[in-house]
Amino acid sequence: METVILAVVIAVVVLGVLGGLVVGSRRKKSLPPPPPAAPDITAPPAEPHVGDEAETPRDEPRRTIEEVDLPDGSAPPVTEEFPPAGIEVPEPTAGRLVRLRSRLSRSQNALGKGLLTLLSREHLDDDTWEEIEDILITADVGVTPTQELVDGLRARVKVLGTRTPDELRGLLREELLKLVGTDVDRAVRTEPEERKPGIVMVVGVNGTGKTTTTGKLARVLVADGRTVVLGAADTFRAAAADQLQTWGERVGAHTVRGPEGGDPASVAFDAVKEGKEMGVDVVLIDTAGRLHTKTGLMDELGKVKRVVEKHAPLDEILLVLDATTGQNGLVQARVFAEVVDITGIVLTKLDGTAKGGIVVAVQRELGVPVKLIGLGEGADDLAPFEPEAFVDALLGD
Repeated sequence: METVILAVVIAVVVLGVLGGLVVGSRRKKSLPPPPPAAPDITAPPAEPHVGDEAETPRDEPRRTIEEVDLPDGSAPPVTEEFPPAGIEVPEPTAGRLVRLRSRLSRSQNALGKGLLTLLSREHLDDDTWEEIEDILITADVGVTPTQELVDGLRARVKVLGTRTPDELRGLLREELLKLVGTDVDRAVRTEPEERKPGIVMVVGVNGTGKTTTTGKLARVLVADGRTVVLGAADTFRAAAADQLQTWGERVGAHTVRGPEGGDPASVAFDAVKEGKEMGVDVVLIDTAGRLHTKTGLMDELGKVKRVVEKHAPLDEILLVLDATTGQNGLVQARVFAEVVDITGIVLTKLDGTAKGGIVVAVQRELGVPVKLIGLGEGADDLAPFEPEAFVDALLGD
C-alpha cells in the first residue's frame, strides 16, 4: 500500500515538472523579436563655404578681358509682336485695288472690249459713233459725260489718221481718265489736325451693304495702323448692332451700341465720347439705312449729324451706293447730299456688274469723289479707289 502511494506522488511530481517546461517554452515563442541594429548612416559631404571650390580645380583655357565680347550699349533686338488670339490681321491697303484688278476686269471687260472693237473698225461712220455712245450710256456713264468722251475721241482719231490697237487703247484710256478724274483728293479724312479722334459717319439706303462696308472700312483703317471705335447707331434693323460688333471683334475694335429701337443719335454721341476717352484714332458711325422718300427718317439722320457735332465736326460723311442700281442710285444720292453734306462715295457690288460708268455719273451728280469701291464679299475686298487701276481694269489687258 505504501509502495502504491509513493508511486502516485512521484507521478504527480513528474507531471508538474513536465507542464512547467511546456508553459515556459510557449512564453519564449510569443516574445517579439529584438529590434534590428541601427544602419550605418554616412553623413553627406559638406557644402562648400565662401571661398571654397565645389570641385577639384581643373586646368582649362581662360580668356582675357580683351577676348570677352562685351555689350556695346546698342538697343536690344525688337521682338515681333503678334495679335491676341482670335484677332485677324487685315490685308494691307497699299495697292489693294491693283491686286483685285483681275476680279474687277472679269466683270468690266464688256465696256472696254466693246469700245475697242468699235474703234477698230476700218470706217468710223456716224452709226459706229452712235453705237459707242450706246455702250457708254448703258454702262451708266451718263448722257453728258458720254457726249464729252465721244467728241474727244472723234477729234483725236480724225487727227491721228492711222489707228493701231495700242494707239486706240491709249486714246480711250486717256479720255476715260479725264472723265473719272485723276487730280481729285480721294483720301478718307480720318486724321484731323490737333485733335482725336477723326469722326466718320456712314449713310445709305437699306440693302446697299452699309453696315458691312462700315466693318470693312474698320479693317482698312486697322491695316493702316489706326485704332478704331465703332458706333452701332443703326438701332432699327434687327441684328445690325450684332453684325457690326462681329466685324469689330475680328480686328480688335470696340463697339458702342444701345438698345434695339433706341435713339440712334444717343448711340452716336456715346460712341464719339468713348472714342475720345479711349484715345483712339477714328470713330466710325454706322447709321440706319433709310428710304430716301421718307422725310421723317431723313430728318432723323440730320439729327444724328447735329448731335455728333456737339463733340467735334464730322471729318467725313460717306454715302454707300449699290453700283448695280445705276441711275436709281443717283436719285438716292441727291437726297442724302441735301440732308448731310456728303463728302465721299463708296460704291459696293462693283464686281457683279458691267456698269462701271456709274463712277463717272455719281461724281458728276454730287460733285464729290468716289473714295472706296467694293469688289466682292471677302472681308478685304474694300479698296481705296485708284483711277488708273480702275480704268486699266475696264479696258482689260
